[in-house]
Amino acid sequence: MHGVPPPAPRLSAPVNSPTTLRAEESEERLDSFVAARVPSLSRSRCQQLIESGQILVDGKTKRSNYRVRAGETVEIRVPPAAPVDLRGEDIPLHIYHEDDDLVVLEKPAGMVVHPSAGHGSGTLVHALLHRYGGGLATIGGEERPGIIHRIDKNTSGVMVVTRTDRAHLGLAEQFQKHSLTRRYLGLAWGNVPASGDWLDPLARDPRDRQRIAVVPGGRRARTEFRRKEELPGPASLFEAELHTGRTHQIRVHFSHHGFPLVGDAVYTAAHRSGRLKKEAGLRLIAGKSPELYRKLTALHDGGRQFLHAHVLGFVHPVTGGEMRFESPLPADLREILGLWTAIR
Repeated sequence: MHGVPPPAPRLSAPVNSPTTLRAEESEERLDSFVAARVPSLSRSRCQQLIESGQILVDGKTKRSNYRVRAGETVEIRVPPAAPVDLRGEDIPLHIYHEDDDLVVLEKPAGMVVHPSAGHGSGTLVHALLHRYGGGLATIGGEERPGIIHRIDKNTSGVMVVTRTDRAHLGLAEQFQKHSLTRRYLGLAWGNVPASGDWLDPLARDPRDRQRIAVVPGGRRARTEFRRKEELPGPASLFEAELHTGRTHQIRVHFSHHGFPLVGDAVYTAAHRSGRLKKEAGLRLIAGKSPELYRKLTALHDGGRQFLHAHVLGFVHPVTGGEMRFESPLPADLREILGLWTAIR
């Protein structure tokens, strides 16, 4: 395992003007090295820049997982933002339900919900436009047609999209009143309590604006949870219900209480206790199941947190009918869980 680098200068990333960094320590991934020092760039955006040759090490292109060596110079160039292309793209969608007013679907891990900086194509919005054309609610904005809520890029699960403005307004009221049912399955390092109800307020982390943190005076956030299974490591499979829907809410609450999600590189790094639990757990697993160890390492390096939105319930905003949908764990998480339970 690699140690956490010491505090580094925090820089901005000027468009079309190179930023140069000099590595003082070795063995940190290139994408993590840049993201930790240039807060305006997310790790996923760094990976895109690396792949397109905009980030160089001593003048040469490298892969995102290249381990930066002490003394090397990293040059970063951010090209001007391209106009967002909102033409539909033929991207397959897993649909649970669709009618004239809304769509319930499965968002896979790795897919961004709507266009944003660094994500001008390949989003859920592009897939929806291909399937429905102009048949999506527009009240949410031109770049977010039909989008009433989001799921993190590297989280999978069930979500609802609106096709009419009347449905959008009706669901927005349910989100505002927190009357929907939203439950997630997750896997965290450590012995999570049998049950709990966390109310820690959340806001942008004053030390790192790319992250969310528990901040006194932040926005109200409530996560209710119950442990479903204890696993070697130790680790805990849990179900969490969102009573509010703050950015990264489950990830931040669990990390803050010392139980970072498996695979969550961002919030595992936020607290020393969480890092130590992950490292101890991986050491134990490496000796019991090399296959599971490899998959967990790949999960963490890819930033794919073990978190899945598996239940969504709401009242249909037009018909008034009760709607409830359940999504099983996707194959990647199901395989990891199967390997984990087998080593007991």
